[in-house]
Amino acid sequence: MRNESRYGLGKLGLEAVMIVLAALFLFPLYITIVSGFKSFNEIVESAWALPDKLDWHNYATVWKQIQFPGVFMNSLIVTVASVVLILLMSAAAAYQLVRRPGIVSTVIFFAVLSSMIIPFQTLMIPLVKMAKDLRLIDSLYGLILVYCGFGIPLALFLYHGFIKGVPRELEEAAQIDGCGPFGVFFRILLPLMKPITSTIAILHTLWIWNDFLLPLIMLTSAKNKTIPLASSIYFGEYNNEWGLAMAALTFAIVPVVVFFLVMQKYIIQGITAGAVKG
Repeated sequence: MRNESRYGLGKLGLEAVMIVLAALFLFPLYITIVSGFKSFNEIVESAWALPDKLDWHNYATVWKQIQFPGVFMNSLIVTVASVVLILLMSAAAAYQLVRRPGIVSTVIFFAVLSSMIIPFQTLMIPLVKMAKDLRLIDSLYGLILVYCGFGIPLALFLYHGFIKGVPRELEEAAQIDGCGPFGVFFRILLPLMKPITSTIAILHTLWIWNDFLLPLIMLTSAKNKTIPLASSIYFGEYNNEWGLAMAALTFAIVPVVVFFLVMQKYIIQGITAGAVKG
């Protein structure tokens, strides 16, 4: 009886701690959304207080000023295209590297992974120069290619670890039934890699959607701006329009929060599978 009592108290204590931590993590989101309904004076007086009334003026202003439908489509195109290409290229490369072991495969694998330890700041100037020479500056397609280059190493590492745990017998059975290399990869392997694929998609979607630095150095015209880049007009050295800035940030985070809530159940499952197997 005493053990059950201790277990109940421990469970309640753990739940209380989790509730407090959840509140701490959700507090910035609350501040962002609520501040979008306030004037500058209201935000200065009390950032965490509820607004006197639901004033949609900030949201309407941001919608028009940054031309939100256009920048939303730019962010959507860049994010979806980059993530899809990263997934396909990384999965195919990892499959070949795992199933064709040898010195060449090992060298290629570690050469790709080595790029993860290079600080991005050291690559900025060479990246801009190369992109300019290849006429990729101010191009969504150029930005997508750059994201693929920076995103593939981590995806390859996770896929590599997962595929090493997939039995070869499954592929051999499919080949006996008449499946070619592409059939084995798309019909057998890809469905098995759903957990790790979902995890990689979530991690890269969050990164690409919220990224500010790469669009800043790659995109120059207003028509190609992404949401974080377009929202930066509300932050300046002499002028900070907090109400408009918070409204813009709310527009930016809502789609990715919805995506994360839908896909979050795969995160731990996929990371564990990719890191432990093999």
